Amino acid sequence: MTPFSLGLYRLVTRLAEPLAKPLLQRRTRRGKEDPVRLDERLGYASAPRPEGPLLWLHGASVGESLSLLPLISGFASRRPEVALLVTSGTLTSAELLKDRLPASVRHQFAPIDAPLAVRRFMKHWRPEAGVFVESEIWPNLILGARNQGVRLALLSARVSEDSLRNWRRAPAAARALLEAFDIIMPQDSESARRLESLGAQTEDLLNLKRLTQAPAPHPEGLAVLKRALHGRRLILAASTHAGEDELILEAFSGLRKSVGDLHLVIAPRHPGRGVDIAATARSAGFTVALRSAGKAPATSEVYVADTLGELGLWFCLAEAAFIGGSLVQGPGGHNPVEPAQLNCPIVAGPHLQNWRSLYDELASAQGVKIVKDAQDLAEAFHQLLCFPYEAAAQAERAKNATMPPDASLEQALERLEDLLP
Repeated sequence: MTPFSLGLYRLVTRLAEPLAKPLLQRRTRRGKEDPVRLDERLGYASAPRPEGPLLWLHGASVGESLSLLPLISGFASRRPEVALLVTSGTLTSAELLKDRLPASVRHQFAPIDAPLAVRRFMKHWRPEAGVFVESEIWPNLILGARNQGVRLALLSARVSEDSLRNWRRAPAAARALLEAFDIIMPQDSESARRLESLGAQTEDLLNLKRLTQAPAPHPEGLAVLKRALHGRRLILAASTHAGEDELILEAFSGLRKSVGDLHLVIAPRHPGRGVDIAATARSAGFTVALRSAGKAPATSEVYVADTLGELGLWFCLAEAAFIGGSLVQGPGGHNPVEPAQLNCPIVAGPHLQNWRSLYDELASAQGVKIVKDAQDLAEAFHQLLCFPYEAAAQAERAKNATMPPDASLEQALERLEDLLP
């Protein structure tokens, strides 16, 4: 029997569904949806369904979508006769996946979580099995798939303490949704404990983001940037959020007094903030250039890297990197695996709830410096810049600490095979 709260949710979303298209069109005008593929969000497919069995994989945004790549590669090797469909929910994730998905893998925007849109999506694609990652719990999508006989897996499952409190307000709904999954593999022991407290049956741990190999930066692009820097030293603030840029600029201002010709690159989590960051840096007295405007790094003291898919270049060039979303409350920190794999020393703030277990491992291995404010940040960068041998040792410890267990991907692939005919 469907819990009352889920029945009410379905009713409300069904009644609100006529408003979906105008809201999506409004998002299109703000640059948040693809106008050409808008109907995909309403469940209308823009590509034919391939013959034979189909495995559907869904990731919400950039990080979750890219974390699917090891699964896609491994599964395509094991079961080449199975067609693969990937869905994601954001324009940015679609743009990045376009360059990284194999040609044989189809991509669609995920349907909104409304009954008719979900029904259209399921009727067309008819997947045999579906994979959700991290915390993607959309009631209509999950229960709609289950009602169509789709076997489901929740991989690299993550539940924060805040999410746990919210789900405990509707325990019957939480249990019904979690019971819809045939396989649940949490990404860490804390998430496993929280999921089990909600009634889930969990299996081995799996953190897909630790399996994702950082793409090697294009050698030509790397060489161009090195020439453009003219030998200047560089520090990076990666994936920053609103409220952090001022603290980073304050730290940089103090750092320049004690370290020579130093250059700061700020790569915002959302590239659309680039113009605002540039204005903030100019008001703080710095010369600024934006990568989106085609300016070279050496033309400024602060360079705003407001482009997509280039973080790997900056991690390779920087002598140290601050990982954003961690100096202010809310975002919960970002994934440190890519800079660790690219041998870039890591600094982060205290707000790391999304990645607590991984950062705890890094801290235990002395592979990260945790700071609490702008002064701390300046001191951490100063130490890494002035003691390069220690910085290199820290980077090596971080790389070793983020290496995934060899067996984890194989275990996940074997379990996914169990879901298919």
